[in-house]
Amino acid sequence: MGKPLSFNLLPLFFHCLLLLVSASPIQDEQSNIISRFQLYLQINTSQPSPDYHKSTQFLLSQSLSLSLESQVLEFVHRKPIVLLKWPGSDPSLPSILLNSHTDVVPSEHSKWLHPPFGSHIDEQGNIFARGSQDMKCVGMQYLEAVRKLKSSGFHPKRTLYISFVPDEEIGGFAGAQKLASSDVFKDMNVGIVLDEGLASPNENYRLFYGERAAWMLVIKSSGAPGHGAKLYDNSAMENLFMSIESIRRFRASQFDLVKAGVKAEGEVISFNMAFLKSGTPSPTGFVMNLQPSEAEAGFDIRIPPMANLESLEKRIAEEWAPASRNMTFEFRGKGILHDDLGRPLVTATDSSNPWWTLLEEAIKQANGKIGKPEIFPASTDARSFRLLGLPAIGFSPMANTPILLHDHNEFLNQAEYLKGIDVYESIIRAYTSYTSPGRHGDSRDEL
Repeated sequence: MGKPLSFNLLPLFFHCLLLLVSASPIQDEQSNIISRFQLYLQINTSQPSPDYHKSTQFLLSQSLSLSLESQVLEFVHRKPIVLLKWPGSDPSLPSILLNSHTDVVPSEHSKWLHPPFGSHIDEQGNIFARGSQDMKCVGMQYLEAVRKLKSSGFHPKRTLYISFVPDEEIGGFAGAQKLASSDVFKDMNVGIVLDEGLASPNENYRLFYGERAAWMLVIKSSGAPGHGAKLYDNSAMENLFMSIESIRRFRASQFDLVKAGVKAEGEVISFNMAFLKSGTPSPTGFVMNLQPSEAEAGFDIRIPPMANLESLEKRIAEEWAPASRNMTFEFRGKGILHDDLGRPLVTATDSSNPWWTLLEEAIKQANGKIGKPEIFPASTDARSFRLLGLPAIGFSPMANTPILLHDHNEFLNQAEYLKGIDVYESIIRAYTSYTSPGRHGDSRDEL
């Protein structure tokens, strides 16, 4: 009979026990990080009735735990902006602003696998919640990165601001726009702004240096009413359909460029119909044997900063809504694409912009990979800061993640979330430590 195996296994047992004990503090800390994220996700800040009071109290409690300076700004009643500050050792240097928004879009609860404000974690580690990608993840990653830097004993040279603003999902007029135009913001002496980006389905993080502007177009057509059986020239519906078909062809031509890989989505003009309205109402619906005298359609247009606006407006006036066909048009919203000098609102992505170079290097230092710089296909709060002439970059560290913002079953994997914290730790360290070569200080204009 051989020797008892238990004696040979004892060293291995104690070795494994030692590993478990030594690993537990890290596991506990990661668990705490995820728990804090879940708590933020569980606060229902969905439009049109976001619980800003609860989110504000949560963020202030986080600020207190991090020993950050804090203030709540309310430029619009019941639309609080939470502004946190980590003072730098050299307040003469332009500061860093990390911006995020607290509101999220509504959810169709019945279409979700898990409740949108339950922050459920499945067996794969996916955290299901509205805002898990857009963009409560980024706001909490800012705070967790600061927590790690403070724990390591790091002290910033530049002052770091972290802003949590309301109402981005409905235009940002009561949030980032008010902050950017305030005296408070002027006193902050901001040199660079980071804001939200998008998830990436592959291993490369996505960086955004500009964004498309939203133009909301309504086209109206009029004509004589007539019997439903008669063929008329220039009827309201016929003229509107001609315009819709022409716009559809233009949309297809732009979409073909994206499908072929010739251009990214943010580089083309997109048209999507938002509504179609016509007909003569009746108690049971609509009168079916009467051709209406008026018809209108609404379009959501997204336009990149480099687009030829004169050509687009001419096309609308002459081809899609010509007065010769009894048609008119109006814009219900027209986003700004250029500064006062007519230059596209974009941030430089080369060595002329030290903030861009620092960002790329910091991401690589954290073992992240970067794709080609992009124009954001929709609109973000970053535009309010670019309008001031500030560099603003969109970035949400989510690689190998499906793009689910505004979608059912929005989720972010907890491992990807934790990795993003390390990335922001690297970015904050690089940004707040930066001074121009050969200088003890620098001005915002020089940057």
